[in-house]
Amino acid sequence: MAADIVFDPLVAPWALALFGALAAAVLAAALAGRARGAGWRALALAAMAAALANPTLMDEKRRPLDDIAVLAIDRSPSQRLDGRETATDEAAHAVADALASLPGLEIRTVVVDGGSGAQSTRLFEALVRAVSDAPPERIAGAIAITDGQAHDAPADAPAGIRPLHVLLTGRPGERDRRIVIERAPGYGVVGDDIGVAVRVEDDASDAPARVDIRVDGAPAGSGFAEIGRSTVLTLPVERAGPTAIEFRVAPGDAELTLDNNRAVAVVNGVRDRLRVMLVSGEPNQGLRAWRNLLKADPSVDLVHFTILRPPNKQDSTPVRELSLIPFPANELFDAGLEQFDLIVFDSYHRRGILPMMYLGNVVDYVVGGGAVLDAAGPAFASPLSLSGTPLGAILPGRPTGRVFREEFRPRLTADGRRHPVTRRLPGSGSRAADGGEGEDAPGWGPWFRHIDVEPGSGAVLMAGHADRPLLVLDRIGEGRVAQLLSDQSWLWARGYGGGGPQSDLLRRLVHWLMKEPDLEEETLVAEAVDGRIEIARRSLEPISGPVAVVGPDGERRALALDDGGDGRASAELAADAPGLYRFEHDGHTAIAVVGAAQGAELGDVRATERVLGPLAEATGGSVRWIAGERLPDIRRVRAGRDLVGRGWIGLADRRGSVVTGLEQTPLMPGWLLVLLALGGLLLAWRAEGR
Repeated sequence: MAADIVFDPLVAPWALALFGALAAAVLAAALAGRARGAGWRALALAAMAAALANPTLMDEKRRPLDDIAVLAIDRSPSQRLDGRETATDEAAHAVADALASLPGLEIRTVVVDGGSGAQSTRLFEALVRAVSDAPPERIAGAIAITDGQAHDAPADAPAGIRPLHVLLTGRPGERDRRIVIERAPGYGVVGDDIGVAVRVEDDASDAPARVDIRVDGAPAGSGFAEIGRSTVLTLPVERAGPTAIEFRVAPGDAELTLDNNRAVAVVNGVRDRLRVMLVSGEPNQGLRAWRNLLKADPSVDLVHFTILRPPNKQDSTPVRELSLIPFPANELFDAGLEQFDLIVFDSYHRRGILPMMYLGNVVDYVVGGGAVLDAAGPAFASPLSLSGTPLGAILPGRPTGRVFREEFRPRLTADGRRHPVTRRLPGSGSRAADGGEGEDAPGWGPWFRHIDVEPGSGAVLMAGHADRPLLVLDRIGEGRVAQLLSDQSWLWARGYGGGGPQSDLLRRLVHWLMKEPDLEEETLVAEAVDGRIEIARRSLEPISGPVAVVGPDGERRALALDDGGDGRASAELAADAPGLYRFEHDGHTAIAVVGAAQGAELGDVRATERVLGPLAEATGGSVRWIAGERLPDIRRVRAGRDLVGRGWIGLADRRGSVVTGLEQTPLMPGWLLVLLALGGLLLAWRAEGR
């Protein structure tokens, strides 16, 4: 409680000042003239001035406030190691009981990163949030029970949280082995090698450690890393799209956890330049469609030759007057064949241009990982067919000799409705030719030429006249082959009979041949999106059974797939914990990385006083190891005194209060002031009248 004298004038301040000035002038004139009754006149004027000034005694009513103490309990993943969780529970109960026994103290308990999704320990963020609504003069201090690994420690102690006492779980001098990715490229060019810099830390051994490498869950080699030194491990980028590269170091002589013995980098494979060779057997209507498709992509280098004059052609034209160049068969099909990502034969047939040895090179090229697309023309059904060359060994269809020249509408087969190349092509399920509706009756325009084949291998995705194969895809060794058994896809581009998705079909077809991941027909894909993982299983066969999920904690469980019936089954998983998730189904594996596969929380799990020690000391607090030790007593200490002592820690006693009310009492009653003013005037009049 506190009392003060305040003035609450009955008139404006300027009027009170004017009255004072006039009163002073009157008194000065009376004193100068030695007038009788000047003293009584001064009493009357003083009483009037006091009445106008209205002096009041202000008495504040105050209520004492409890000081605020914060108890921060670290429940992050590193606190679950080596008995720390038990030590934390025991210390938390003991400290909470000790704080509850202290009078005048409000206790605020916060749990730091207790969820399974913690990637780092945000200790100071929790402390600041706990006292964000309290003035600094009410904060008695904070006690943190932690292993000392606070990943948001500021350079200076946060204002208001004084003192900070730290009770450390764990034990001094803990040892652990861990691997850290120091540098990893965000992308790599397909076919080139990338280097990832890793560092292995080990507190118990100096011997080089073996590091195993896995790419998308499959073993991909190994290497050795010097302890404490950066080591660059190289590996090739084999496909486009994201690739998860996992590094695993063998357990060391002393381990707190094996979770930090692995680290994951995600590298996005990109193609530098795609080299495509287009060989046209003769000018045709579809040639411009192929050129437009391939030249529309700026990353494609197109080499195009149209065979206009075979070498065995005899006429009277002088050689020096020919404007045509010889076909560079040796440069393209021998020395430079491996430089191409795709070879397209458009209506090509045997014309004496390419020796059989060169076509045999194309077969080896495909088996080794190349790609060939044969867009067949009528000559494929003739004795000049490519099936009679070494290419016949890899082409999935053998000609019957028949060429259908009747109107037909291409339609998807059962495999075609499931294969990513043709699945859900625009207009694939709109209307049938007779106006009916059906999934296998797309509303596409007609074609008028279809080369008949007997499929020997591969998947038939589209059918034409009399349901005969129209589009066939096959895998040969490490490479791929596709056959389009008509030269009239250009009718769709012209919009004839309603047109069709020619550009979409050919683009998907080319990308599948060049192994675009999104167009793989037999695969398992997992992608982390906004705190969840989307899983997709694609197959030409019916998809059954759950997908096996192995989480970052090593726990294995089953997740049901929802089969859409169109070659794709999907599922969704809530990604509660950061790290590496592995998925397995029917021999296929996929990996998804949520957040950082090895965040700061598991990067270094050793208990330490190095991080929090300087901050605790700066606030007047202390750091104490509690493993096997008696907990310090907790005391209230007046501000300005030491907050740490032998066997005890102190919380500041701020003794704050809040004003609950005000009591105003006039210093002089109104009747007394009136009496003094009138009395003074009467006595002054009487004295002057003598």
